[in-house]
Amino acid sequence: MILYPAIDLKGGECVRLAQGDMARATVYNPDPGAQAAAFKAQGFEWLHVVDLDGAFAGTSVNARAVEAILAATDVPVQLGGGIRSLEAVANWLARGLARVILGTAALRDPDLVIQACRLFPGRIAVGIDARDGMVAVEGWAETSEITAIDLAKRFEDAGVAAIIFTDIARDGLLTGVNVAATAALADAVTIPVIASGGLAGLGDIEALMAVEGTPIAGAISGRALYDGRLDPAAALALTRKAA
Repeated sequence: MILYPAIDLKGGECVRLAQGDMARATVYNPDPGAQAAAFKAQGFEWLHVVDLDGAFAGTSVNARAVEAILAATDVPVQLGGGIRSLEAVANWLARGLARVILGTAALRDPDLVIQACRLFPGRIAVGIDARDGMVAVEGWAETSEITAIDLAKRFEDAGVAAIIFTDIARDGLLTGVNVAATAALADAVTIPVIASGGLAGLGDIEALMAVEGTPIAGAISGRALYDGRLDPAAALALTRKAA
């Protein structure tokens, strides 16, 4: 299992939100590049970056902060938030991203995902954020009438590198990952699934790794790392033990 530290960007700073509420943001580091370098120094091999402002605006807003992250470390970076056109996908991948995450676009314009996967194999992930099992988009401001599993199945043969599944109700609250919903999604498709939302400590990682059936490919941690509840060395040792 790969453990992804999260860098969520709002106003050019590293923040964490509670349940995706932009009014409930805690600033953890005003320097995204320094945060990225710190995560690399701790031994992380991937970074998960989200342009929160971009998710609401529908276009990249924190480009300068993302570029600072890319300049500060050679660790592979996946980015989501406001990327909703093939041109934007190509532009970001050309700037050095390892992977682009399509969220709202996956629901609104599934052909974009399919085309992007064809043009950039292995470099497109789909972000599926769910509220009570139903997909939410536009920075989680709108809830759709499609389930997370049904949306994931639309891309079963598209060549998607990974699905990043977030339980909105738990995100940023340290209440524990929704292991059951994540496992159900992983079993429903052959696309690797990465768990997000609510990771509070080593117990959550252990629970995800203990899932029977289709293994969970990764987990994203934000507030638990920033607050010191999750020790990077212990977490990485745990995820690598089964490798």
